[in-house]
This record gives sequence, C-alpha cells and structure tokens, in this order.
Amino acid sequence: MRLIGSITALATPFTPAGDIDFPAWDRLLQAQLTAGTQGVVVAGSTGEATALTDDEYARLLARAVECLGGRMPVLAGTGQSNTAKTVQATRRAAQLGADAALVVTPPYVRPTQAGLLAHFRAVADDGGLPVVLYNVPGRTGCDMLPETTGELSLHANIVGIKEARAEEARMQALLPLRREDFVVLSGDDPTAVRAMLAGADGVISVASNVVPRTFRQLCDAARAGDAARAEALDAALVELYHFLGVEPNPIPVKALLALDGIGHGLRLPLLPLSSAHAAQAARLHAVIRQLEERSEHS
Repeated sequence: MRLIGSITALATPFTPAGDIDFPAWDRLLQAQLTAGTQGVVVAGSTGEATALTDDEYARLLARAVECLGGRMPVLAGTGQSNTAKTVQATRRAAQLGADAALVVTPPYVRPTQAGLLAHFRAVADDGGLPVVLYNVPGRTGCDMLPETTGELSLHANIVGIKEARAEEARMQALLPLRREDFVVLSGDDPTAVRAMLAGADGVISVASNVVPRTFRQLCDAARAGDAARAEALDAALVELYHFLGVEPNPIPVKALLALDGIGHGLRLPLLPLSSAHAAQAARLHAVIRQLEERSEHS
C-alpha cells in the first residue's frame, strides 16, 4: 500500500432525522471510486468522528471497506486525546479491515514533543495498523515539529504524515523525509499544488468530496511536474477553497454535498451552513458541476 495522489477525507451524511444516511454514504463512496480517487479517510475530522457512536463508526468503516477495499486504501481516523484509547480505536479499525490509521496529534491535552514521540510509537507498536501521522495544530492546540516527525518516520510501522500547516517552510522541512516507506501528504487544499510540485506525494483533501474528478486530474498534473496544468486547475478551484473556509469544516462541504442529495446537515454543536452563505453555495455548486463534467470528458 502506498498513499499517493488524491485522497478524500470523507464527510459523513446524515438523514433529516439525524441518523447516518447509509444509502447516501454508499453513493458517496461509489462516486469517489468512479472519479478515480486514490484513497479515502473514514471518520476523520471532516467525517465528524467525535459525533459518531462506536456502532456508527464500525458500520461506516465496514461499508467503506466492502465497497472500496482492494481498489484503493481505506484509512480510518483513530486519534484520541489519550494513548491507550487511540491504541484501542486503532485495533478496532484493524479488525474492521482498514488499511491504515490516520492518527491526529492528541487534541486538547497539548503534549510535549517527547510525549508525541511516546504516543505515536505506542500506537504504531500496538495498534495493529500502519500509522499516518496527522498534524493540524489549528484544531488540536498541538504542533508536531519536523524534527519529531523525522524521528517517528524511522519507525517501521509509521508510513507517512498528513501536514495541515500551510506555510511553505513547513512543507520544505518535511519533504527531505520522503522515501519509499514514508510519504509526505498535504492536508491543506489551497497549498496542495505548491506542495506536490515541490515533491509531496499527494493530498488528503476536503474539496475532493465535491470535485473528485477535477482533484484527481490536479494531483496527476502536479505530481508529474506539469505546473501549467496543475496551476490552471488550482486557479479554477480558488473560490471553492475560500468557500470551504467560510464556516468551520465540514459545514460548507456538507452544504455542497446536500445540493447533490448526499446528506442533510450535521450534529450539534455544529449547525448547517448559515443563510448568509446559501446563495454562494448554490452558485458555487453549479460551477463545480461544470468543472466535474469537463473533467469527465477531458
């Protein structure tokens, strides 16, 4: 298993009553497969993992493995604020058939760099799955430094990092860690093309929930070094990137998915997209449908 290219951090669709909409989940999985997406994350932050029951998590992951297993890597979000709980969640994901665990730096508790080393080594040793590190300090309150990532990259069962810091200097510090058994992935859609043109292996994306074909083409071009093609596609998505940040993720992307009939809202304390952005969502939805149609025929 090598994690490369366009990897989608999947949103979790709900019914109007607030239950998981499993038929919509199946349609979302199939759309990603048809579009050429090269991997998915189930129950990450975009998937509202903290709002899911254990049974819901298991059913979502099992359905994804059933639909996509053997055709693309299925990563399970397993990161918790405690190491023992993270190991337990990772073991469960392994039993359910996940290919790897996406493990965020422990939220809220703000461990030291030494604590991060101990945490991730324990998960890699005892969790039963290959581990992809995930650094997103804007959400967790904890920034894993490149030196720490470098030490962790030497562990045989730690296979990559999703880096969500947007600064070019951060990606440049991580790219020398790339090798056959350790990938460096962007976790920031607006700077993903820059990262891939510089050598990053791919991106774990929110935007690719709604533009999976376009994002696959963008990643192919960037990873091939075709800057003109990649940057042209990237420019066509700038408004989408901006919209996905107008309210906390995954509120905006779920508003766009709802316009495709995939899901109806979120779970508290997250609320659906505010009415102030509804017109922009409708207009942008029409734009991205055109982009996807062009990508299908190009």
